[in-house]
Amino acid sequence: MLLKSLNIVKGKSKGKIYEDSISNWPEEERPRERLLKSGPHTLTNAELLAILLRVGVKGKSAVDLARQIIRETKGLRGLDKLEPKDLYSIKGLSDAKISQIKASIELGKRILEEPKKLEGAASSSKKVYDMLLPKMRDLKRETFKVILLNSQNQVIDIVTAHEGTVTMSNVYIREIINLANKFGAAAMIFAHNHPSGEPKPSNEDKEITEELVFAGRIMRINVLDHIIIGEEKYFSFADEGLIKRYNTNFDMRK
Repeated sequence: MLLKSLNIVKGKSKGKIYEDSISNWPEEERPRERLLKSGPHTLTNAELLAILLRVGVKGKSAVDLARQIIRETKGLRGLDKLEPKDLYSIKGLSDAKISQIKASIELGKRILEEPKKLEGAASSSKKVYDMLLPKMRDLKRETFKVILLNSQNQVIDIVTAHEGTVTMSNVYIREIINLANKFGAAAMIFAHNHPSGEPKPSNEDKEITEELVFAGRIMRINVLDHIIIGEEKYFSFADEGLIKRYNTNFDMRK
């Protein structure tokens, strides 16, 4: 009876109000109010996700629903990996909620990338890896990126040159060199991911990298590195001495 009385004011329906609704919580315990008062760092992952969801489902608050989502997707990274179509199986997730979740995750990735990009200098393979990891770690397809640098190794731009399995046939050397010329780049770093999580280079990876080093030498554009990103680890052609070896091989061809 109490629930029914809460739903009706002056004979008009006010919509269902469930006992677990966050609106029934004390104000100081509500995630949104706590975020505004004490900052987002004071909230759990479920509470932050609940703010995006706004409302829950029958018998579950938005926080309860958020906990369920995180549990079923095995954490925030699991949630990120799933395609939007995969989330419809979770009761309570609509087009709007799924769009909000995916947009928020993408913004988080771009925030991580942006300051590092603006800081500029690609001074080590680790720094490049840290810059690219948030965006490339969980990609389901191989993605080949070109980092364009000026003469001080400051990042001019990062361009996706190809998506899909990286082979000699689809990494067009001439187009990459034209791209460098278009941006006035003095140097380049290449990077691609291995969705398997193992960054060990294939023979094709080595052949592509050597061809890119040779093309760079001909056009006087320095190739500094090629980094393969795996699961929490990476392979650097420069660190392993392969870029130096390819440059030596080019000199021996003269």
